Amino acid sequence: MYLSDSHKPLRMQVKKLKDLLLLRDEIDQIDNQIAALYQKRMQLSLEVAEYKIGTGKKVFDKEREQEKIKKLTALVPDGFSKNGIQELYEHIMSISRMRQYQKLTEHGVKLENDFQKVDKIEVKGRRIVFQGAKGAYAHIAMNQYFGHDTDNFSVESWREALEAVKSGSADYAVLPIENSTAGVVAENYDLLAEYELSIIGEQIISVNHCLLGLSDAEISDIAKVYSHPQALAQCDKYLQGHGTWECFQESNTAIAAEQVKKSGKKQNAAIASALTARLYGLKILDQNIQDSADNSTRFIIVAKEKIFLSDAQKMSICLELKHKSGSLYHALSHIIYNELNMTFIQSRPLTGRGAGAWQYRFFIDFEGNMTQSAVQNALRGLIEECEAVRVLGNY
Repeated sequence: MYLSDSHKPLRMQVKKLKDLLLLRDEIDQIDNQIAALYQKRMQLSLEVAEYKIGTGKKVFDKEREQEKIKKLTALVPDGFSKNGIQELYEHIMSISRMRQYQKLTEHGVKLENDFQKVDKIEVKGRRIVFQGAKGAYAHIAMNQYFGHDTDNFSVESWREALEAVKSGSADYAVLPIENSTAGVVAENYDLLAEYELSIIGEQIISVNHCLLGLSDAEISDIAKVYSHPQALAQCDKYLQGHGTWECFQESNTAIAAEQVKKSGKKQNAAIASALTARLYGLKILDQNIQDSADNSTRFIIVAKEKIFLSDAQKMSICLELKHKSGSLYHALSHIIYNELNMTFIQSRPLTGRGAGAWQYRFFIDFEGNMTQSAVQNALRGLIEECEAVRVLGNY
């Protein structure tokens, strides 16, 4: 039986399908060979690791890898293939290094660090500093973390708080670092990079913003609203609903409340907590005025001494990387391949020391304890391969 001309398209489709299946079969054979060769290469890289362990040689040999990639890319003719070979072997070499870092840990080669493990954070005989005034959210966070019976004092700025810890006039500082709706407190990330201090704990508090006024004031009297910029941002929709109100920034929510009390003017109001209303004798004109019902702020506890709790579960680090394609990806791969859960990443512009425009420092949080081998492996790789790495804390 012969196919008529009308069946020629079907015959051609059958032939093309057979050709496709043959091509796929050939690709499968090549992939099997690649997988076997990959396993063989990784085994050889472990033997290299054994040699490096015995001689104290560093895992990352940048010049050797660059020379190797140069030779391999010369084996292919066109630019597309050269880029593909470069990317492929950068990945293979990166994976090989990460396995070698793991081998170092398995051999008991410890990663040196200055952090000391403790069973608890000492409060007795220690001084705590926070920014603002009593009733501020930093004050509330301090009380929740340390308890109400502490030796504490306040300062006007976050920089002053860190200066107090640096100078020794305070042992711990309470610092807001991130809000669930308004985002990060960028200034405090920059301060963390500037000061050689450590994060030893964190406290997350629910933020319930209230509109506070004088005892004889009503909402209809309000013309001016004072608060911290973050609090104003967190109540943006509410404030837009009262479009005639003027908003003014203060360094702290409690200080804003104090200013309203001192002014004695019914048209002035502050956005702050219910506790602040009680402390300063103000009237709650409206409550829960924040845009999000789940609004919360994360505060960190900062100290001069490098300590971490034995049951700490979060690592915070900051990285400086070369300003080139793929540098962040390769850094993050150390977290990925060690099966660590990254929970946060934030970039901040690099300044000073000859840093050019559009260069950044990265702040990263991931789950883990400094004593865990996976964390040791990740840190070892990051320290060897990044321009600069600093462990901010384990808490």
